Amino acid sequence: MDIGTTLTHFLLEEERKYHDASGDFTRLMSDLTTAIRTISSAVNRAGIEDVLGQAGATNVQGEDQKKLDVLANDLILQSMEAMGHVAGLASEEMEAPYAIPTGYPKGKYLLVFDPLDGSSNIDVNISVGTIFSILKAPRPGVDATVEDFLQAGAEQVAAGYTVYGGSTQFIYSTGQGVHAFTLDPHVGEFILANQDLKIPQETTEYAINASNRRFWEPAIQQYVQDCEEGKDGPCGKNFNMRWVGSMVADFHRILMRGGVFLYPRDLKKPEQPGKLRLLYEANPMGFLAEQAGGACTDGVRRMLDIQPESLHQRVPVVIGSKAEVERVKEYYERFGTA
Repeated sequence: MDIGTTLTHFLLEEERKYHDASGDFTRLMSDLTTAIRTISSAVNRAGIEDVLGQAGATNVQGEDQKKLDVLANDLILQSMEAMGHVAGLASEEMEAPYAIPTGYPKGKYLLVFDPLDGSSNIDVNISVGTIFSILKAPRPGVDATVEDFLQAGAEQVAAGYTVYGGSTQFIYSTGQGVHAFTLDPHVGEFILANQDLKIPQETTEYAINASNRRFWEPAIQQYVQDCEEGKDGPCGKNFNMRWVGSMVADFHRILMRGGVFLYPRDLKKPEQPGKLRLLYEANPMGFLAEQAGGACTDGVRRMLDIQPESLHQRVPVVIGSKAEVERVKEYYERFGTA
């Protein structure tokens, strides 16, 4: 039986294109996907085993942690800490970077991750996911500091995510296109499903949490109003609105069929510059969007050009089909912010 091209085979073929490749990146990805397969199994068994519900603690963001948040975070740490590929890890669930334990070798990469994006949806069986970003360690072989992680998104070596849904899919890019793999549970391997994915340039779908409408900035208020007016309005076409509430699920839909996802700054918490995290969510997804021919901004600036100022920095996000992301930028130029 031909099971198709596995992720392992695909990574090795990509590695052979670089004469100076050490194999460290391929091994890092292998260790990461080992953790991801275990997380997938835990998500699939969440209604059977005692991993649903609150963990009884909050993360650094002040958000209630789910049991699966903690489990997914620990699984990735355990998979990576002893293997010698990374000099440090940073997680949305931890206030400070995770130091590689004494006695373990430190590598030349940094791993940044959101262990379980959309975990508030776990209890109702809606798709969730893992998001990751890989950076070069400025000081290979040395314990990473906070400053080492504060690199603009354009500096990412690779980025990707896993969506745990009807099937478990692993999507990643090293700057040479975006590729999707589906986990075959019978053989325990990720199998190539789509190579060099492209987001359609134009779209008739947008995703936004409309319950926050009264708090939106003028540009977003006007943009959504114009979309709602359809072909008789300024946009000249009818739109559908979609919203899952899990960035992985919303972005995956856009990657596969086009659309624009908006999580703008709003006035519900005026002191907060945005909801999503630059390092753990916006940068890796922005990297993938650009590699797939789409775009990602904070409404005005290219996301991958923003210089991080802190480990858990938040930003507004507009991501998806390039023409629509540019249209939103024009609305900001015309109607401004709050």
